[in-house]
Amino acid sequence: MNAEPNFATASSAAITRQPGWLSQIADDKAMLRAARDLTKDIAEHRASVYWADMVGSALIGYGALAGAVLVDNTLLAIVSAVVSVLALYRALLFIHEISHFRNGAMRGFRSAWNALVGIPMLTPSFMYEQVHTLHHKRTQYGTSADPEYLPLALMKPWSLPLFVIIAILAPVALLFRFAVLVPLGAIIPPLRQLTWQRLSALAINPDFRRRPPEGDLPRRVLIQETAGMLWAWALIGSVFAFGWKPLLVALAVASVVALLNQLRTLVAHLWENEGEPMTVTAQFLDSVNVPPPGSIAELWAPVGLRYHALHHLMPSMPYHSLPEAHRRLVAALETDSSYHGANHAGMGVLVARIARNTMRPRG
Repeated sequence: MNAEPNFATASSAAITRQPGWLSQIADDKAMLRAARDLTKDIAEHRASVYWADMVGSALIGYGALAGAVLVDNTLLAIVSAVVSVLALYRALLFIHEISHFRNGAMRGFRSAWNALVGIPMLTPSFMYEQVHTLHHKRTQYGTSADPEYLPLALMKPWSLPLFVIIAILAPVALLFRFAVLVPLGAIIPPLRQLTWQRLSALAINPDFRRRPPEGDLPRRVLIQETAGMLWAWALIGSVFAFGWKPLLVALAVASVVALLNQLRTLVAHLWENEGEPMTVTAQFLDSVNVPPPGSIAELWAPVGLRYHALHHLMPSMPYHSLPEAHRRLVAALETDSSYHGANHAGMGVLVARIARNTMRPRG
């Protein structure tokens, strides 16, 4: 099966790092056709998987968080905190799936997720809805209009540690947003507009300005922001009832969750595009799969995100079907297919690649 261009051509372009190499890659029509034809029978969302995974992860996460707060043994408290981080991280990442739900899909799941995870972690679903889909727009991916893209591999070396470390502040920033900015914004319209445009989207592009919500999202925003505000006040008020320890432990766990997610984001793409529009295949090759046999990726890229490049080929494919879709495509496509160019060994290899690219001399 021949690809146009084949993987060897794409790989050569990547290795030589010519300016704008990604924008020069044509679509691999054989790969796109295979992705469409070989996965039609596994494209349905299985409600039992979604509900069991999300609810189970949330309950384990909160139970372990309670253990981290209540147990006196330091080692057990640390173990409980680690379990809480991994479980709540997995539960939180269902926000990615929710952002791709079409109308009528998985009824009740969004509301339940917000009640169990989104509001308690001050990251309700509106912060990703009508935002993440911009990242998947054919003409916007990797450009200045993409809220989730920065050419990190082309930036200064110090930008990488700053990009990761700043995530630690996210829980405190979210607490401030909902406890202070939301109520003040209700009486100060300019502040409300600023909060919406700059502090209401899970975006990494500092130039991104969020547009007003559309469709039925304004109603959900009102409900979720009100619930988030009340919960933020309750968290602050809990200090007077239970002391500082529960809140500080919860914020520490949330900070590590945010840090882990930022590390995952750092290696979700190669970040080598220079702002030009790209073909679907080029976007795929700038994205990352970390498939088996390694198993550690399931911890730092759960809910299907270890197949992030494949997700960019098929954004509506449910997360539980991505492993099978990957197996079918690997088996069906020849070694010269572009598909194999997006498969990488792990986080360490990817971080090293991006770090090396930041140190390259720029013309």
